[in-house]
Amino acid sequence: MTLPFRNLCYTKLLRIIPTTNLIIQRRVFQPSSTKRNINNYNNTSKYLLTKCTLLFNNNSPKPQKYFCINVNSNKRYLSNTFSTDEAGPDDITGTEVSSGGLILRKRPIPEDMSIYPPRPPIVTIMGHVDHGKTTLLDALRKSSVAAGEAGGITQHIGAFSVELPSKQTITFLDTPGHAAFSAMRARGAHVTDIVVLVVAADDGVMPQTLEAIQHAKDAKVPMVVAINKIDKHNANTRKVCEALLSHGVDLEEFGGETQVIKVSGLKGLGLDHLEDAIIVLAELMDLRAEVDIGAEGVVIESQIEKGRGNVATILVKRGTLKIGSVVVAGTAWCRVRSMIDDKGRTLKKALPGTPVRVIGWKDLPQAGDEVLEAPDEDVAKEEVQLRQLQQEQQLLLKDEKIISEKRRLQKEELIEKRKHERNIKKEIWMYYHGLLSEYPKVKPPDTNEKKDEDEKIKEFKVVVKADVSGTTEAVVDALEKTGNEEIRVNIVHYGVGNITDSDIQMASTVEATIIGFNVKADKKVQNAAKQADVEIIIHNVIYKLLDEVKARMSKLLPPILEIHVTGEATILQVFELSGKRKEVIPVAGCRIGSGRVLKNQKCRIMRGDKIIWEGKCTSFMYWYTYPDITEATKGIECGMSFDGFTEFKAGDLVQSFYVKEIPRTI
Repeated sequence: MTLPFRNLCYTKLLRIIPTTNLIIQRRVFQPSSTKRNINNYNNTSKYLLTKCTLLFNNNSPKPQKYFCINVNSNKRYLSNTFSTDEAGPDDITGTEVSSGGLILRKRPIPEDMSIYPPRPPIVTIMGHVDHGKTTLLDALRKSSVAAGEAGGITQHIGAFSVELPSKQTITFLDTPGHAAFSAMRARGAHVTDIVVLVVAADDGVMPQTLEAIQHAKDAKVPMVVAINKIDKHNANTRKVCEALLSHGVDLEEFGGETQVIKVSGLKGLGLDHLEDAIIVLAELMDLRAEVDIGAEGVVIESQIEKGRGNVATILVKRGTLKIGSVVVAGTAWCRVRSMIDDKGRTLKKALPGTPVRVIGWKDLPQAGDEVLEAPDEDVAKEEVQLRQLQQEQQLLLKDEKIISEKRRLQKEELIEKRKHERNIKKEIWMYYHGLLSEYPKVKPPDTNEKKDEDEKIKEFKVVVKADVSGTTEAVVDALEKTGNEEIRVNIVHYGVGNITDSDIQMASTVEATIIGFNVKADKKVQNAAKQADVEIIIHNVIYKLLDEVKARMSKLLPPILEIHVTGEATILQVFELSGKRKEVIPVAGCRIGSGRVLKNQKCRIMRGDKIIWEGKCTSFMYWYTYPDITEATKGIECGMSFDGFTEFKAGDLVQSFYVKEIPRTI
């Protein structure tokens, strides 16, 4: 049975006759041959059918009529027949479907990889901050990257290839060691073949060292331990090895499989042994990759560069990436206009294991996105549209869960309220029938307690801009963890690139502070920020940025109030004096028991352990001196009257005090 198609390219069904249910496809491509039978498409990768379900009348030998509309009229059309008795949606062999979309997917790994050429090993350098990772890499490639890093610490993932004297190549990934870059280290561990764990001989195993070990174990990647800074006078390699053993790292010298190499990145000691260890381990792993297929890889970093636009650093893992290739990463696609390696050279093609900076992205991909090559731009656009649709659906599902949770809470509050009302009515009934001695107290249930607590939490609103997507992710994650039960960071917006006028407008609208990391704000933007009263904080060292944000948040917290009592007086007797218009004014006759009582300070009257009044002293007399005295010390008897308070009695205690405000810190 056949179904005629007319002018069908990216069509949607508008109207169908009853008894026919047709759910139509996404795209059908024009064949290169003159044959128009759609069965030929089942063996090509340019045919896509999302879902096609056709229900016919049991008594009808032909399909019912239907109406379609063409919404992409500039395409060449397919006008032939499609057999509903043949290949269905699940039988199409030419379509590559991925979990992220409905077109592209990673190709299965061949069973016999021995026929393919070897590729360079991908080695990730991991370890604690300031343990010498970048200095070690500088020594390996005979350059100086660490000197150019802000604060001397790495704040991006650096990807570059090193050619050894033996003409073998190793691709290195240098990950940041600061605690804020945990996501970067995890990403680096999952795209690598070998992890080189750098531990300083004078510092030992530190928190990020343990985190790197866990990342390597989670990714099931072999490790090589490089004990760095052995040239220091306080180096203790034995202590480092024992600490690694205690944390589950089986070292080779203790009967395990993990090699330990003692090096000094600063003096260049032991580097040849480290290179040999990596090469030997790579040879044992027999790393190979296909070169005759479409490129597959991962985005290491992405950023916006002046004069180049959106730029992404891609590590090619399989296939060959060429100039003019169309690739998809996340919800971004690109026709490769230019490729630049880590040495600044322009490449025409990138083989497996090669990190390259790719120019030509329509949108900026995110660090960690999988890169897949598409047959052409149409497929790439379709894939991106489908992925964006899936993201929207996930957001809708998330919103639905939030709404459902709110409805559940409202229902529980309503049930609790009705239950409380029933209990009150029952108690009232029991009171009128003599079963209760006291009338029940009507107190509504405290159902809004949690809501009130949430409303009390203050927010420090920020707009985050950073130089690359991976750094943006790390800064956002670190800011979200900053705060306590009284204040939190509300990230209004985050992005990649320098601070612009649109960022100023957004921050001004929501009364937010702009946080910039490794970015710039030109004079025009700075002037706009001053006019809009928007504060800009720019840093290029992560811990300095976090410290300043914490300081700004601390200013929003109410200070700690400390009450310091300077003196105490006991009321011995209450006198009554005549004032203006024959007004009788009670006066407390007091004796100073300790310290100094000052007139211009606050005072409070205590009866037993309770504070019965707090305010200011309006009159402070020593016998009948005029004007009032300003202070009285221990042993002096004086008369005191208080602002608007006359209920004091003999035996009450008067305390003079001041309040000291202590700023709080997060």
